[in-house]
Amino acid sequence: MLNPPWLRSFAAIADLRSFTRAAERLGLTQAAVSQHIRHLEAELGPLLVRRPRQIDLTPAGEALLQYCGEMSRAERCLAIRLADRDANVGEVSLVSPGSVGLFLYPLLLDLQQAHRGLVVRHRFAPDAEVLEAVLDHRFELGLTTRKPDDPRLSAEPFAQEPLELVVPAGEEVRDWADLERLGFIDHPDGQAMATRLLSQRFRRNAGIRSLPCHGFNNQIALILEPVARGLGFTVLPRYARCSFARKDAIRVVEYGPPVMDTLWLIHRSEWAISPRARRVADYLAQRVAAEMGAGPGWPQAEPAGMGR
Repeated sequence: MLNPPWLRSFAAIADLRSFTRAAERLGLTQAAVSQHIRHLEAELGPLLVRRPRQIDLTPAGEALLQYCGEMSRAERCLAIRLADRDANVGEVSLVSPGSVGLFLYPLLLDLQQAHRGLVVRHRFAPDAEVLEAVLDHRFELGLTTRKPDDPRLSAEPFAQEPLELVVPAGEEVRDWADLERLGFIDHPDGQAMATRLLSQRFRRNAGIRSLPCHGFNNQIALILEPVARGLGFTVLPRYARCSFARKDAIRVVEYGPPVMDTLWLIHRSEWAISPRARRVADYLAQRVAAEMGAGPGWPQAEPAGMGR
């Protein structure tokens, strides 16, 4: 690794094109700055072209100047990550299922607009990929619909995710025959979700596989489009339905107590969640609870401004 004082001397000379002014900026003698450059050139070859009253960079010098910039940016990034006292500065990394992700991502952007020092990094992923991403340190926070049993992961309840039977606007569903008439719009978790919901709503049914399938889509934001066009019904989490733009073209069929899935907030258990991530998670949980409703015992949070 190259000596940092040598690099600082080189960067100052490259910026000011003067040994004298570089030494003044750094609070060093000109002899010390010259010695730093000699050390660098002994390792890397000629870096500067010295002419009377003019200093230029060689191609190796240009490459080293770019390296100095990269090192400076990396140092600033490290300082931000370590400065957890300021929860409004630094990266927020979250990986979540698509359904709740559609709902949470705009809230994260609201937060970033209010606190420009935040950098939001969000990925949509199924449960298995969420667990892998958090275990591999690629994301600090994850949301999953299954509580993990891996001791390397810490999990806490984040929110409840109601499942909904969604049909085209104007349609009525009174019995199983109505579902057979409408047909099912499937998606990667469609049959599992439909089984959980419909088994409680229609106790004596022939099962979701007995219904005609009128389509399949693996993009969570598009699953309700065929429903809005009258092509069938589907079963989705409420977060996905609330994110759909054409709400007047669909309706939710309600029969009684909702069927709920629990969303779990996970992070590596070996170390505590950073204060920034903790405050962001609490903010999101509060917004979910406010807009979707939540039972007692779910996380509480600070106001949308995130405090100080």
